[in-house]
Amino acid sequence: MKRPDIAALCAACCLLAGLPATSDAEPGATASPLAGDDAIRQVVARLELQRYKDTIQGLTRFGDRREGTARNRAAIDWIEAQLKAYGCGDVQRLTYEFTPPLPRPAASVANPDAAVGGGRYRGTRAPTGVNKDPSRQQDETLRELNAEPSTPGTRQEVWCTKVGTVHPEEMYLVGAHMDGHGWGEAANDDGSG
Repeated sequence: MKRPDIAALCAACCLLAGLPATSDAEPGATASPLAGDDAIRQVVARLELQRYKDTIQGLTRFGDRREGTARNRAAIDWIEAQLKAYGCGDVQRLTYEFTPPLPRPAASVANPDAAVGGGRYRGTRAPTGVNKDPSRQQDETLRELNAEPSTPGTRQEVWCTKVGTVHPEEMYLVGAHMDGHGWGEAANDDGSG
């Protein structure tokens, strides 16, 4: 009996790797992605942990890749080159203008414990979110790398389409983000979710 979380992971890996659902499946077959241990072994054999690590480490050299910075634009150029190296033939860029929203209002003066929207906080209250204070980053090299502030203006994202070989008539959308905040290298942000 397979655990549901492992089963779901294996099914997703089969789809993303372009493998047949079972070791003897023909294109268009509707067999369960978990019909055989051979399919799972095939998917696992194709995964390369070092390749994932290399990608994450490659992104960390740009710092936190905050939008509207030169380091973000350099990271997008690097990602475009990686996508082309992976076999994506039609790498494209989406260009748009960004104007940051106005800051959210602070807690009510009449009730400083009120949450935004008039609610009330529950449980333990402590600062959450990313580090917004550069002085809290003790590594001077990272502090310097991430010093350029984000500015409003033109932004770009990069994307591509890669046609599969087993089911070229089907489409799977895979997405990720590459920016990070907090005066670090943003490896965990991209590496874990």
